[in-house]
Amino acid sequence: MLTGQQENRRQNAAYKNEIADNQADKTAEENENRQEEQTQQDVDRSDVISELGTAKVPELVSEIHVLTIIGQVEGHLVLPPQNKTTKYEHIMPQLVAVEESPDIKGLLVILNTVGGDVEGGLAIAEMMAGMSKPVVSLVLGGGHSIGVPIAVAAKKSYIAPTATMTIHPIRMTGMVLGVQQSFDYLERMQDRVIGFITAHSKISDKQVRKFMMNTGELARDIGTVLAGEDAVKCGLIDEVGSLQDALRELHRMIDENKNQIN
Repeated sequence: MLTGQQENRRQNAAYKNEIADNQADKTAEENENRQEEQTQQDVDRSDVISELGTAKVPELVSEIHVLTIIGQVEGHLVLPPQNKTTKYEHIMPQLVAVEESPDIKGLLVILNTVGGDVEGGLAIAEMMAGMSKPVVSLVLGGGHSIGVPIAVAAKKSYIAPTATMTIHPIRMTGMVLGVQQSFDYLERMQDRVIGFITAHSKISDKQVRKFMMNTGELARDIGTVLAGEDAVKCGLIDEVGSLQDALRELHRMIDENKNQIN
């Protein structure tokens, strides 16, 4: 028969064993929950990669909003699903939100576009030019056709050394226009685009029209392709630069705005 002291020891040992078992169960449960959470994150990341072709990155707290103009600028007509497009009705609300947001201090516009709808692209360019916040553009790959006015709409424009920009006449299709009214309409639209480009860059009206009507550069079309240095030399783009140059300038403009407000 156990004495009182031995009974207390036995009860204390049993109690300690029970606590150890509970702690082990709790640790196992936490490990299992952590493993399930990691598995779910892997599944979510896999879904993002399979659907968008890119890994989901964490959102960074920044005072700069990045806007991409890629593929073909889609306007009033819906393009085929295999075309990579930038829909102007998606871009315009973003520009309004950037202008209205007190947390966003500047806008970085990255372009790699073949051009597209003239009126859609011109609408984007007009909204960018009318923003009160600092806007910097960076042409990567290409900023062709209606991408030119979008690029120069920024308060400071950059182009990568390997990027190109194509300036050519405005057209609807490859057919020859046989109606005078249609020709006049395209002529007026072309004047609008040229006027916007010259108003927001250092290039002259005469030089833009000369580039448009150049017949010796494109094999089956008229126009001119300008590489990075050439686009800067003619006054179309402000500087040749990279992402860090564009961000550095945008931060400088943001700090300048803050100092003016203070």
